[in-house]
Amino acid sequence: MASKLSVRKSPSAEILPQKPWVQSTHGVTLDVRLTPRGGRDAIEGVERRANGHSVFKARVRAAPFEGQANAALCRLIAHELGLAPRQVEIAAGESARVKRLHIAGDPRMLDVMLERLSKGGAKGSA
Repeated sequence: MASKLSVRKSPSAEILPQKPWVQSTHGVTLDVRLTPRGGRDAIEGVERRANGHSVFKARVRAAPFEGQANAALCRLIAHELGLAPRQVEIAAGESARVKRLHIAGDPRMLDVMLERLSKGGAKGSA
């Protein structure tokens, strides 16, 4: 006689949502979904995409013309993290809605700052 084993999942065994950033040796890589011509410059939290990846949601007033929206996004992220704009650059997705940014700095400090920003602790809209 074969007995059936029931497997119970403990709450700690559930998969936690992944962060939309990854630490590297010289900073962090951050995934962002950008809405250009969004009426205001703001970070709107974290979104889980259909493929399971998480991204920061951001909107900027600038139009997606000649890199204006990308530049506005870099300035917004830098402002919200209290960094110099030169520390934030587009690493991939210049013409796509979902972009990958590289943020230069101490990875541990940036991780803490991004965690706070993802929980709604932004400095305020630009």
